[in-house]
Order: sequence, then C-alpha cells, then structure tokens
Amino acid sequence: MGKLEKLKKALTGMGRVVVAFSGGVDSSFLLKAAKDALPEENVLAVTAVSETYTRTELRQAKRFAKDLGVRHKIIHTNELKDKNFTKNPVNRCYYCKKELFKRLNRIKEENGFSYVLDASNTDDIKDYRPGSKAKKEFRVRSPLIEADFSKDDIRKFSRKLKLKTSGLPSMACLASRFPYGEEINKGALRKIEAAEDFIKRQGMSQVRVRCHSNIARIEVEKEDIKKFVSKKFCDKITGRLKQLGFKYIALDLEGYRTGSLNEVLK
Repeated sequence: MGKLEKLKKALTGMGRVVVAFSGGVDSSFLLKAAKDALPEENVLAVTAVSETYTRTELRQAKRFAKDLGVRHKIIHTNELKDKNFTKNPVNRCYYCKKELFKRLNRIKEENGFSYVLDASNTDDIKDYRPGSKAKKEFRVRSPLIEADFSKDDIRKFSRKLKLKTSGLPSMACLASRFPYGEEINKGALRKIEAAEDFIKRQGMSQVRVRCHSNIARIEVEKEDIKKFVSKKFCDKITGRLKQLGFKYIALDLEGYRTGSLNEVLK
C-alpha cells in the first residue's frame, strides 16, 4: 500500500475530525487528504490566530479553505498572557500547543467530532519539539507521521494534487525567532514580522529574522546570500531594519535552516 492510500485509509477510519490548520504546506495537504477521505460534514478546519501568527498566513489559510470548500473556523488565542510562554523557556512550545489543543479538544467534544489532528511529519521527530508532550496529553493524532510522510513526501504529493501550497516556503510561529530566555512581547513580534515581509519583497524565497535583543540575524537560502554582496542592497535592508528598531543587522552565513535556535541545546 502506498503512502497516500495508507493516509486515506487512516483518515477514513477516524470518522469525524478537527484539523489544526495553519495554511502552510503540511496542514494544507492534510486538510485536502481529509476532505477527499471523509464526507464534507465530517471535516472542520480550525485556524488559531494570535500575535505569533502572521497576517500573511491568515490570508493564505482563508483562501485555501475557501477554494477547497471545507468548513473553516477561526479562533483567537493569547499566548502573551501566559508568563510561562513569554519568559521563553526551552519548553516554550509546550505552553503554546497546550493552549491550542485544549481549545481544539473543546471544539471536538462540543461538536461530536472523533479526533483532533495536527500536521506533524516524520522530519519533525528529528528536531526538539516540546509541543509533542501537549499532543500526547490531549490525544491529538498526527496522520502524516502515522502514514510515514516526510516533508519532501508532502511537497511531492501536493504537486501531484496540484495544490497551490506545494511551493510555499516553510513557516513557523514568530516566537521561534527568539533565543530561549529572551522575553517575547507584542512589539518585538510585530517588528520581526515587518522585517521579514520587507526582505521577502526584495525577492527572497525564504527568510528568518532571528531577534537577539537589538540584533537582527538574517537567515536566507544559501543561493540568496550572494545578493548581500551589493552595497545598495545591503543599505536598503539595513536602513529598513534600523527604522524598525534594530541597532545591528547581521547575515548568517550558514543560511536558512529549521530549528537554528535549538543548536544551543546540542
């Protein structure tokens, strides 16, 4: 049995599902698979909006759910009210996911659904993911892991299904831009969002602006690093980021990589 068939079989056996839907590559693929495997009334996509979720991602999520023709519910969470989260400990992600899955579990129980699903894939198992503890506590299922889907598999099958999300860059909560122990606040989150949006508009396919107090450490794809050789280009980037409040702007020569702030844990 192929991976896609295995996924559809698993989803069919789940009955009625609530999908934690961010609008990114993974959750969009999972939502499409659930829609194909189950009756329309048995699938509900839920997007949690907070200060750590960008407005671009919300627009993408709304558009995808509408085009797919699935029910889509938007809820609002406020992680910034939780000091366990804002203090940014090593297990910060646990507190965020705990709040999310608690809300999704309530929606599941109040509306007669069978499971809450998230879009974790096999690559996520290799990185430090404290949010997985919250998944276990609320019995959230990860069908893509159960069917042995990697990130590359998800992109490959998304292209086969002609999903517009297949080529989207990887996304992550804005809180992931802060080194552990550096407090997270609304102003800094908005500053990072604006900085990344500006750099993307200069033709970058993937961008992370890691916030080290008043230092912006920019990660882009390695093939895009050469663009920073241009003084004009650098002046444009540094000028804008200093307007936003950063004092020093640095380019990470290792380039973009997921979980770079977890490197201090190794």
